[in-house]
Amino acid sequence: MPAKPDYSIESEYDGIIVAIDEVGRGPWAGPVMTAAAILDPRSIPDGLDDSKKLTAAKREMLCEAILTTARVEIGIASVREIEELNVLGATKLAMRRAYDALGVQAAIALIDGNQPPQLPCPTRCIVGGDGLCVSIAAASIVAKVTRDRLMAELAREFPGYGWETNAGYGTKTHQDGIARLGLTPHHRRNFAPIRALLEAAEQAETLADMLEVE
Repeated sequence: MPAKPDYSIESEYDGIIVAIDEVGRGPWAGPVMTAAAILDPRSIPDGLDDSKKLTAAKREMLCEAILTTARVEIGIASVREIEELNVLGATKLAMRRAYDALGVQAAIALIDGNQPPQLPCPTRCIVGGDGLCVSIAAASIVAKVTRDRLMAELAREFPGYGWETNAGYGTKTHQDGIARLGLTPHHRRNFAPIRALLEAAEQAETLADMLEVE
């Protein structure tokens, strides 16, 4: 059986240990979401793991347990910020917002991945950290559950794209929704698939105008 993330990395440090993870860099729609978590080593919920390895029901259950036993804050970068900064820049901004919301001076911030945000404390990047470090796993779960809930809310406002199940990723249901309904304010227009759709629509409109003139 694959090993579960544990607290061994956190045990290398004294003081406040913040773990930060993100979700939502790949979808075609919706914001980037990050979570910054400070676990209590005396009260770590059982079963924490990389959120992608857990069922939705398990994530929901663990999210409630994490929020009960740990300090967690959320950071968001909007679609407009993704378009202005690119998705990596927006992710780093959301990470900084989550960290700042905690209102602490950390001894170390453990970051999932290899791209650290600018924080007022030392940082350590850990590739695959949500499968190695239990604090990052906790952050990944809260970020995933929070973003999925948000996308489900947006799906009620903008039905037809399947966001309640695909969370804004480019699934066939989502693509079919775009073909039928067009784009919404929550679509990331700087993403290649969305940009291609916009360019195709502009070309079609130009062709229609030319034919009308003729």
